[in-house]
Amino acid sequence: MSAKIREISDKLHKAREVRVGFLENATYPDGTSVAMVAAINNFGAPEAGIPARPFFSDMIARHKGNWGDAFGELIKAVDFDAEKALAMMGEGMAGQLREQIVETSSPANSAVTNLLKQRFPTGDGVTFADVMQARHDVAAGERAPAGKPLVWSGNLLNSVDKEVL
Repeated sequence: MSAKIREISDKLHKAREVRVGFLENATYPDGTSVAMVAAINNFGAPEAGIPARPFFSDMIARHKGNWGDAFGELIKAVDFDAEKALAMMGEGMAGQLREQIVETSSPANSAVTNLLKQRFPTGDGVTFADVMQARHDVAAGERAPAGKPLVWSGNLLNSVDKEVL
C-alpha cells in the first residue's frame, strides 16, 4: 500500500500549476504584447477612449465554480498524473476563454475602429496618422459597417494558450 501512495505522490508532484491566457511570447506582428492588448481590452483605458470589455474577467466569473470538480474528475481519470490533468484542465480553460472572446459583443466598437477595420482588414500597418485620418473622416460623416469587438486580425483569439509548470 505505501508503494502505491508513494507512486501517486510522485505523480502529483510532477507539476504544480497551469497558466491560461496570453503567455509572454505572444505578440502581434509589430511586436506588441498580446497580453497587454488583452488587459487593455479587458479593463479598458478610459483616457484613450477604450471601454472595458471584460471577456477574461467574465470567463473566470462564469466558470471558476466548476473548475475544482472538473480537476478532481480529471486527476482520477489520469491515474493522479498531475502534469496530464493540468494540461487537460488548461486546454479546457483555454477553450472557455476563446469562447468568451467570440461571445463578447459589447460595448460596440467606435465608428473610428470600424473604419480602421475596413481600411486595414488584417490590422497590420495602422499608424497614428491613419487613426487621426479615420477620426477626421468619421467627424465628416464617413461610416463603415459595425464590426465585432475583440476581433480584428484574429491574433487575440489565436494567442490564447496554456502552460503547465
